[in-house]
Formats: sequence, structure tokens, C-alpha cells
Amino acid sequence: MIRVLLPTHLWRLANVGREVQIEVAGTPSVSTVLDVLEERYPMLRGTIRDHVSKERRPFVRFFACGEDWSDEPETPLPEEIISGKEPLWVVGSMAGG
Repeated sequence: MIRVLLPTHLWRLANVGREVQIEVAGTPSVSTVLDVLEERYPMLRGTIRDHVSKERRPFVRFFACGEDWSDEPETPLPEEIISGKEPLWVVGSMAGG
């Protein structure tokens, strides 16, 4: 089971808690985790990634084991994430000044 931590606006939109657990067939990557997440919670489609291109939305980042995985959507996730020991974080960044 992969643990995914969502930012407040997304877990409220999906009507779930801060953390969701999902099972991914095959070799889990950020992209395959998001595929399952969007299938299970269709209201999240288009909020994290573009509907058509599946490109990450601006200001959304992904962290695994304390490292930024935002630019590595197809790279297999670390064993700590796959085993559920560590969560995959979906983070909504902030900008301004």
C-alpha cells in the first residue's frame, strides 16, 4: 500500500483525510500513483496534472523520502514509498512577494 499525503485543498475536495492509501499494480512511479489516485478520486482529475498532457500543474510538487521527484514522473519510486514506510507527498507550492 502506498501512502499519499495531499495538501488541504485537495483532500477536502476529494472528501478524504490528509492521507490516502492506494495500491498500484506493476512498478510504482509518481505517474502511476497519480493514475490510480485520479481513477479512485475523479474529482482530483485536472487539479494535480493537466487532463490531456498529464503534465504536472505549476506550483504542484512531489516529494519522496525527503527528495523532490517532481521532474521524474516515470522513475520507479524508492522501496520506502512502495512498502508504505514513507509517504509520497503532494505539495502545493506558494508564490508571491
